[in-house]
Amino acid sequence: MPTSHPPEPAALPVVANVSLREVLTALSDGWFDYLAAPGFGIFFSAIYVLTGICLVWFGAGTVVWAFVLSLGFPLVAPFAAVGLYEVSRRIEGGQPLVWRQVLGVVFEERRRQVPWVGAIILIYFLFWTFLAHVVFALFMGPAALINVSSSLETFLTARGIMMMITELLIGAVFAFFLFCITAVSLPLLLDREVDFVSAMVLSVKTVRKNPVSMTVWAAVIALGLLLAMIPMFLGLFVVLPVLGHATWHLYRRALYLEPDQ
Repeated sequence: MPTSHPPEPAALPVVANVSLREVLTALSDGWFDYLAAPGFGIFFSAIYVLTGICLVWFGAGTVVWAFVLSLGFPLVAPFAAVGLYEVSRRIEGGQPLVWRQVLGVVFEERRRQVPWVGAIILIYFLFWTFLAHVVFALFMGPAALINVSSSLETFLTARGIMMMITELLIGAVFAFFLFCITAVSLPLLLDREVDFVSAMVLSVKTVRKNPVSMTVWAAVIALGLLLAMIPMFLGLFVVLPVLGHATWHLYRRALYLEPDQ
């Protein structure tokens, strides 16, 4: 009987220079991909929208429920993003958009490197949640953690405002670091046989080589997601797919192979 062998590891791409114009072009391409296949965008973003609604509805302002339900975001994020990347890759290559094939690619990622990135994101998210609770307790006192659902007025005090500013600053640092290790690593893992550590290192190198354009891209993602979540997360039906498709196009511009490969 023939034996199956694992695919040969691919050579690592080389980091390219990414201009602000290319960031805008990638965003524009992401919008056109969304218009070309809106059903896929709505399907994959629905995971986030439903999780967000459950977070608000069942959480009812309590820390425990909000913590438990929010675990769904980092768990499903890599796999939902892979679906959007696959759609953009098929549009780019002129391949048919067949639901069974696209979902099959997402399903098969469980055997590759993407789940490792998902595990890292989950651990990272758990640590951030713990740190956020520590900061809250340091500013507001341990009792406020237990009674947070009935003491929202305490956030409007001087101590509460300082706590929120501190949380935002720490959160921004954490979010940017997470952006650095995932900016191009997830589409790269879908596109090539590369180990997840090398992919994340290459992603960091991409941000370091293009600090201005990649920082602008990170700001676009943060602002876009923030605005999309305001109307009961419904804006995510548009913003998430566009950003997902745009990430694929930016990856294609940020990395290229050596000419002799």
